[in-house]
Amino acid sequence: MRVIVTRVQPQAARWVQSLATRFDAVALPLLEIGPLADTAALQAARDSWANYTAVKFVSIPAVEFFFASNQALDVIKQGLEAINTRAWAPGLGTREALLAHGVPPLLVDAPAPDGGQFDSEALWLQVHQQITSGSRVLVVRGDSPGADDSKADRSGAAASGASGVQGVGREWMAQTLREAGASVDFVAAYQRRAPVWGEAQRALATQAATDGSVWLFSSAEAAGHLRSLLPNQSWAQARAVATHPRIAQTARDLGFAVVLDSLPTLADTLVSIESLA
Repeated sequence: MRVIVTRVQPQAARWVQSLATRFDAVALPLLEIGPLADTAALQAARDSWANYTAVKFVSIPAVEFFFASNQALDVIKQGLEAINTRAWAPGLGTREALLAHGVPPLLVDAPAPDGGQFDSEALWLQVHQQITSGSRVLVVRGDSPGADDSKADRSGAAASGASGVQGVGREWMAQTLREAGASVDFVAAYQRRAPVWGEAQRALATQAATDGSVWLFSSAEAAGHLRSLLPNQSWAQARAVATHPRIAQTARDLGFAVVLDSLPTLADTLVSIESLA
């Protein structure tokens, strides 16, 4: 059985390798990421690390691009020594990325590994006691061209000094933080965009829509890119495994006939895929 891995690279390649012992796994990323053209706001956020109660990283790429500068590492080490700024991760992969970049384990917060949920809501259960009136939280996330972040702007959550760059991401945590008395800043650390497909990618996706392949979705935004990549494609015979209920709903909205929810761990994803064999 073929599995279409839609994660961003290089994560897609690692998942293909892990799945290849049991399935015909193929990478077909539905999301591309890259550096920002203007990193002034990002560097300012790095310099301000010590001024925050916590810094939330929405994804592995958020960690990778935030820590891409050696100067950022030096500044953050100084901040850690000064006020012990917490680093928040909504998932275990993001937590591992923070540890790999030298953030001390005692300063990293993430959902409980056995909690069965890896998202902002689960993270909040772990960190809410850290927040008091006057706390400051920085959210590090990606920027998508044309993303409508007006809701965040009206709430006072525009990226500090971002020069018009609007980050994208869920607003639930930001609103909850404000209700708890905290102020929230956003900064984009990288650019997110739909991939540009050639004939080979389009042919693979078209075939995988009807031949019993299993699509593995780990991002609602990425799954949504299928609308523009294959605008006339019917998904009425397609099958998918999604690593969060919101992602699963996106696949259902696209018209996928079968969509299974799974935890984002490799072990749980394998079980879900095998149930479709």
